[in-house]
Amino acid sequence: MSERLKVVTGHLSAGQRPADSVLTSNFCSGHLSPALQQNSYRYTASDVESVLTPEQRAFYEQNGFLVVKNIVPKEKTEQYRERFKDICSGKISTYGMTLMRDVAICKSEFVGNERAISKLQDFQWDDVLFGYCSLPEVLKYVKSFIGPNVMAMHTMLINKPPDPGTLTSRHPMHQDLYYFPFRPPNRVVCAWTAMQKIDRNNGCLVVIPGSHKGELLEHDYPNWEGGVNKMYHGIKDYNPEADSRVWVEMEEGDTVFFHPILIHGSGSNKTDGFRKSISCHYAASECEYIETEGSKQDKIAKEVQEIVRRKTRTKAEVSFKDIWKYRARLVCGQPINL
Repeated sequence: MSERLKVVTGHLSAGQRPADSVLTSNFCSGHLSPALQQNSYRYTASDVESVLTPEQRAFYEQNGFLVVKNIVPKEKTEQYRERFKDICSGKISTYGMTLMRDVAICKSEFVGNERAISKLQDFQWDDVLFGYCSLPEVLKYVKSFIGPNVMAMHTMLINKPPDPGTLTSRHPMHQDLYYFPFRPPNRVVCAWTAMQKIDRNNGCLVVIPGSHKGELLEHDYPNWEGGVNKMYHGIKDYNPEADSRVWVEMEEGDTVFFHPILIHGSGSNKTDGFRKSISCHYAASECEYIETEGSKQDKIAKEVQEIVRRKTRTKAEVSFKDIWKYRARLVCGQPINL
């Protein structure tokens, strides 16, 4: 087992398997060895007054993710849960939002709703849910990663359904940067908050520590027997035995921040309930859009463009960049490029 994984999982009891380790939210930043202390930083911002402790900052620099306990109040997660329920039941307009259903689910969690919504995307214009993106408790950490000029680029409320045995509730191992036509990646961060207790039973996140130091890899749909959800691309030819994975277990209100090149996914939901989390990908407004045609991102770009054409019932060509420009909303600071 690598030295990095020894540090990440040093809090674990001696009886657990090292290759498939569980990171509980009782362990936020770790106890770092002197070798992990750094004098210069690449993956966190230096142009703001950081709220990160030196240990937290060094941990993120080394591993590409950081869990911070209990920073979103329970009254807020309850507010987001109720808003999601109202959206599912048709009480709230879904204009501009993207509603997704698991390929294997045919019934809804909420009475009176004929659709089972497994994921709600693009809620940036809903003031209640966007309140998560601008929540001071979250935003002060976001600034510590990407700086003072903050754009909300991608918003999601994930309602992972109980798996019917097909394992379609899994999310393949992937890198979020694959979906984003803006750079540089070191000025992009995701905040992902548990809206309830999340563990391996209901499909917590799984990460490969340190993988954020690599490059963007080729992605495609995995060849899964039970099917795969729309736009759930994964790393091509991914070998789960090649890397040491860590499962990130969290309590309600805990938030994990992670880098867009970090390789991560989530397991199936083996419980009878729906597993909820809310997230936002942030980028520094100094970032710039890039062309993706002919790149590793070409496949997902064309798929997203086709979905937008069908959704808007237009034959007009809409660029991948323009789609993301619509999604972007300023959270704080100055709007510069995005």
